[in-house]
Amino acid sequence: MKSFLKYWLPLVIWLGVIFVGSSDLMSAQHTSRFIVPFLRWLNPHISWAAINTIHTVIRKLGHVSEYAILALLLWRALWSGSTLRTKTPILFGAVLLACAVLAVVDEFHQSFVGSRTPSDRDVLLDSAGALLGALFAAAFAQRAKKAETNARSELVDARS
Repeated sequence: MKSFLKYWLPLVIWLGVIFVGSSDLMSAQHTSRFIVPFLRWLNPHISWAAINTIHTVIRKLGHVSEYAILALLLWRALWSGSTLRTKTPILFGAVLLACAVLAVVDEFHQSFVGSRTPSDRDVLLDSAGALLGALFAAAFAQRAKKAETNARSELVDARS
């Protein structure tokens, strides 16, 4: 139970955040209520074209970041929160595949939300975010393995 709470619950919560993010609550219409006044506060003379561009970029970066976090949390849960022990490339592929499937399901969910529009490009952005997260996780795992190997080597040398 402790393992579930530590490794899997954050992943489940993040999946809930993604689900809420693909609802009407985080539609462009609703996010513009925060972004537009903020941009107007920063620059009262900003053009509507610039506002629309910035709003779109912020929303698309949201796709990348939410799936990068998802990949990191999924990697962490599979790596540390399970008895599954597999090689890094297999784990990398499993995380990417799972995130890509979740991205497709997320866009499918949006097809039922009146204020949202499903997009193939968003699936690609989500997958790119997952790739970034998985690359970061793999690099961190490789670094941790190297540190563990060095620590074992030092321990063996100290005993000799």
